[in-house]
Amino acid sequence: MSDVNPTPFSPSEYERRLVKTRGAMAEAGLNVLIATDPSNQAWLTGYDGWSFYVHQAVIVPLEGQPFWWGRRQDANGAVRTVDLSKTDVEFYTDDYVQSTERHPMQDLAAKLAARGLASGTIGVEMDNYYFSAKAYTTLLTSLPDAKITDATALVNWQRAIKSHEELDFMRKAARISDKIIRFALDRAEPGVRKNELAAEIYAAGISGVEEIWGDYPAIVPLMPSGSDAAAPHLTWNGDEMKTGEATFFELAGCYRRYHVPLSRTVFLGTPPDHIKRGEEAVVEGLEAGLQAARAGNRTCDIANALGDAMDRAGIERGARCGYSIGLSYPPDWGERTMSLRPEDQTVLQPGMTFHFMPGLWMDNWGLEITESILITEEGPASTFCSIERKLFVKE
Repeated sequence: MSDVNPTPFSPSEYERRLVKTRGAMAEAGLNVLIATDPSNQAWLTGYDGWSFYVHQAVIVPLEGQPFWWGRRQDANGAVRTVDLSKTDVEFYTDDYVQSTERHPMQDLAAKLAARGLASGTIGVEMDNYYFSAKAYTTLLTSLPDAKITDATALVNWQRAIKSHEELDFMRKAARISDKIIRFALDRAEPGVRKNELAAEIYAAGISGVEEIWGDYPAIVPLMPSGSDAAAPHLTWNGDEMKTGEATFFELAGCYRRYHVPLSRTVFLGTPPDHIKRGEEAVVEGLEAGLQAARAGNRTCDIANALGDAMDRAGIERGARCGYSIGLSYPPDWGERTMSLRPEDQTVLQPGMTFHFMPGLWMDNWGLEITESILITEEGPASTFCSIERKLFVKE
């Protein structure tokens, strides 16, 4: 057992997280939680590695020591990234990997049985990118004395209010966000190939700012131009940027897996009136939403404030306008809990963080001007980044 704590946060921070998670488990009637989301694994234990393409998990019993479980070669990463005084490490051998004869969940079931955890109610993250239908059916077969129940987002919700340590990481990520958005806006010119600009954005983000090194973002640079900007999740190609087109850049600085997304739009040439009207409506809606983003209000209040501005401009968006953010792994930098939309009634609390993103994706054009925000103790939300809220025009 190592005396060195390799985790990015203090031991007391991980203890706080474990206590919160166990409280939620007890309320849900769980004896054991199997957390397969790599974001939840990192949040609970500090584990960090590009190994989420194989089966792995952090197992949290209601009492006793949690343990990380995964592929044998990745256990070498676990002992280097978790606090071994607080987290045990277990592994399965490589003959389980992508095998048609055996499944890693059979190994996990055996390890649960060895620890006396093979009965009672066991929660799994069923609606999760990293937990397969085969994993679920294998657990059902291998744990006949247990009740397997859905615990999707149980840990995610415990992550909603950020600690001071987490907010420090997000402020560092925001400095990278400012850097890469400014870089993209400055570099955008007619004739610049999109793939070359994407490569330069990656380099700028990963090189970081001063002593703040950049981590890989959970989503690749989103940077469609012209009519392609009507589709919010297109990436890049080898085309050159052109006069007469808008390009939005949706990027995120990332520091130790904490993300601060930000979007700005550049128009090369003279923007048409419909894009100018879109800019005015989006900026007005952003300002109104920030004023509504106060502790004690609800997530829907932010969305409705934006919606009122859109209605006045005669623009129909038809999409949510934000989501909770923080620690994440590919393929998504959202926390998959709260959404900024009229149907979401979640009460805003100090320490919650969101990507407030009122993008416009119309039939043949698009525009994004967004902010990552922090709900504060008093007053409107604060923004993590410092770039002017406007359409950037390069005549």
